[in-house]
Amino acid sequence: MIVYWLLLLPTAAIAYLLGSMSTLVLASNFIFRYNLRRLGRGNDWLTNFRRVYGIKGALVLLLVEAIKDIIPIIIGGVLLGIKGHAEVGRAFAGFCVVMGRSWPVYYRLRGSHAIMPLIITALFADKSLGIVLVIVVVGVLFVTKYVSLSAMASGLVVMAAAFLILEDRLCILLLLFTGLAVLVHNLPALKRISEGTETKIDLAKIDLTYKFDNKF
Repeated sequence: MIVYWLLLLPTAAIAYLLGSMSTLVLASNFIFRYNLRRLGRGNDWLTNFRRVYGIKGALVLLLVEAIKDIIPIIIGGVLLGIKGHAEVGRAFAGFCVVMGRSWPVYYRLRGSHAIMPLIITALFADKSLGIVLVIVVVGVLFVTKYVSLSAMASGLVVMAAAFLILEDRLCILLLLFTGLAVLVHNLPALKRISEGTETKIDLAKIDLTYKFDNKF
C-alpha cells in the first residue's frame, strides 16, 4: 500500500500543477518569446492575439496545451505501470489535470472549461470515446455556440460511456469523477445563459482562442 501512495502522490502533484499552468505562459516563454498576456487587458487580449497571430497562432497554442496535458498522463501511466496499473495511472493523472485546469492553484482557482484535458484523458482510456467526445464538442458548439454547454455535454458523455466501454472498476470511477468535475465547473454557465450574458463563439470566424479565455 505504501508503494501505491508513493506512486500516486507524485502523479497527482505533477498532473495537477502542470494542469494549473497557463498555456499562455508556456507559449510566451518557449514558443512566441513574448508575454502574450500583454496583448490586451483582461479578456480583451484575445482579440488582439487573433489579430496579431491569426488562426495559426491559436493552433500553436492548442498544440502547446495538448502537449502540456499529455505529458503528466504519460508520466502517470509510467509510474503506476511499475505496479501493473498503467491504465489507472493515466486515468488518475487525467483527473488531476482536469482539476488543475478547472481550479488552478496559480490563478486563485479560476480556470477554464477543461475540454482539452478531458478529451485527451478519454483518448488514453479508449480511442473511440475520445473521438466521440470530439464529435460531441464540435456538434454542441455548432448548434448552441456555447463552449460551456459543449463542456457539460462532454462531461455527461464521459460519465455515461465509462460504464459502457471501460472494464477496469478504478478507471470507470476515475472517468466518472473527471466528467463530473467538468460538469460541476461549468454549471454556473447555465445561469449566465438564462440571463443572456454568456458569451457565444462565432464558428464562421473559426475563432479557437476561446480555449484561453482566462483573466490574469
